Amino acid sequence: MTEADLRFPLDDARRVVETALDEDLGGPGGVDVTTDATIPADQVSTAEVVARADGVVAGIPVIELVFDAVARRLGAEALEVETVRADGDEVRKGDVIATLRGSTQVTLVGERTMLNIVCRLSGVATHTRRWADALDGTGATVLDTRKTTPGLRALEKYAVRAGGGTNKRMGLYDVAMIKDNHKLAAGSLSAAYAAVRTKFPDVPVQVEVTTTEEALESVGVGARFLLCDNMSVDLLRATVEAVRAGQGQLGEAVELEATGGLTLDVARDYALTGVDYLSVGGLTHSSPILDLALDLVDSDQS
Repeated sequence: MTEADLRFPLDDARRVVETALDEDLGGPGGVDVTTDATIPADQVSTAEVVARADGVVAGIPVIELVFDAVARRLGAEALEVETVRADGDEVRKGDVIATLRGSTQVTLVGERTMLNIVCRLSGVATHTRRWADALDGTGATVLDTRKTTPGLRALEKYAVRAGGGTNKRMGLYDVAMIKDNHKLAAGSLSAAYAAVRTKFPDVPVQVEVTTTEEALESVGVGARFLLCDNMSVDLLRATVEAVRAGQGQLGEAVELEATGGLTLDVARDYALTGVDYLSVGGLTHSSPILDLALDLVDSDQS
C-alpha cells in the first residue's frame, strides 16, 4: 500500500476530536470533575497505549491530536507522544502502540476520547484485513460502502484502506449509482442511465443489476460498472461469463461487483466467479472495536 493510499484525513480527524471532547467535557470550557479534583496540575506521568487483543491498528495519528487538543483546553504543556506502531500494522495482545509522557491530567482527560476513536478505527481495519486475506490470490478486492457512522465516514474509510480494502464512492456526489428505485422513478434502466449521462457527463456511473439479462442490458446502454446484487454464486458466475464474452467487442473493460449479504465464509466462492470486487457494508457498520487500553506506568508530582 502506497503513502497516497494511506493519506490520513487530518481535517476530519480534528473535527471529530473536538466534537468528541465537547461531548465528554460538556463543551469547550468543560472540566473532568474527577481528574480535576484528584490529580494535581503539576503531576506528570508515563503511560502506554497497549493492545488487549490481536488485530490491525488504524488511527494512530489521533493519539497525538487528542492529547494536543486537551493540553490546549487545560492550558498545559503538550504531552510527548512516541508512537511505535503505524497504521496498518498487525499487533498482538500486550503490544505497546504508543508511549505518552507529561501531564497526568492531560493524559486522563483525553484517555477515553482517544480510545473511543482509535479502537473504532482499528476494529474496522482488523475486520477489513480478514476480508482482504480471504480474497488473497483471487484477483478480487473488498470494497466498503456508504454504510458508515455519521460524521466518521472519512476516518472509517481510511481505516478500511489501512486494513487492505478499497474505498468505493465517498458519497452521493462523486459517483452515480443507479438502483431499482431510480429505474422505477425514471421509467426504465436506459432512461435513468441517459438522464445521469446527460446532466453529469463526467461522473462515473454504476448500475445495480439482479439478473444476467439486466446486466447485459446495462452494458448495452453504456454502463461499464455493474453491481450484481444478491446473486447466488452460480448466477453471478453465469453473469460474469456473459458480460466478459461480449467485452471484447466493446473495446473497453466492464467492472463487476458482487454485493448484498456477503459473509466471510462464502467470500472466496464469490471472488472466484471472476468479479473484480466484493462490497461489504459490514466493514463499517458491523465491525467490533479492537480492544486497546491506556495504562499509567509511573507518575511523579513535581
